[in-house]
Amino acid sequence: MTDQLTFAAYRGVEIAAVIEALGALRITVFHDYPYLYEGSLDYEKDYLQIYVQSERAFLFSVFDDGKMVGATTCIPLTDEAAEVRKPFEDAGFDSSAIFYFGESILLPKYRGLGLGHRFFDEREAHTRSFGSFGLSCFCSVERGDHHPAKPADYRPNDAFWLKRGYVKEPSLQSIMEWPDIGELSPSAKPMIFWIKTLEN
Repeated sequence: MTDQLTFAAYRGVEIAAVIEALGALRITVFHDYPYLYEGSLDYEKDYLQIYVQSERAFLFSVFDDGKMVGATTCIPLTDEAAEVRKPFEDAGFDSSAIFYFGESILLPKYRGLGLGHRFFDEREAHTRSFGSFGLSCFCSVERGDHHPAKPADYRPNDAFWLKRGYVKEPSLQSIMEWPDIGELSPSAKPMIFWIKTLEN
């Protein structure tokens, strides 16, 4: 299937051209467990401006017949929102040396084709291209072992992330808010960070 797909990279202001497609994809993928996100396109378009406004932000996208079916982003930690920066600042990290990896999303039909590895490869290569970032990180939501919406066949991505060289750091936690499915207003979710030292 991968020979049918096309790929595109965007940086900074270039990301504005595909904000709507990225927002729609995020809403679709994050609707599933563990995010259970009840999103709106207006919110997405506003939230994603943070990437448009960051000169060194990066978006790598996958298209099938012109439709965005997968995407991944990264951005210098110093350009991210306060709730993302704060755990690192409080722990004494040098935020200027850290790149934050945002979403890594694929429609179900396109999973298992190696694109998850491609997403990490592209983001890590982009980060290394600056020669000044020694650490990459991302965060994942913590739903606990007994969430009522957890599917019986759910498999977390922990093994894949460990294989990529990332280490879960429970001491680095943040709280983020979004509306769960069926909620009318955002509710708080604990997020735990994973980090990796990058060799330049």
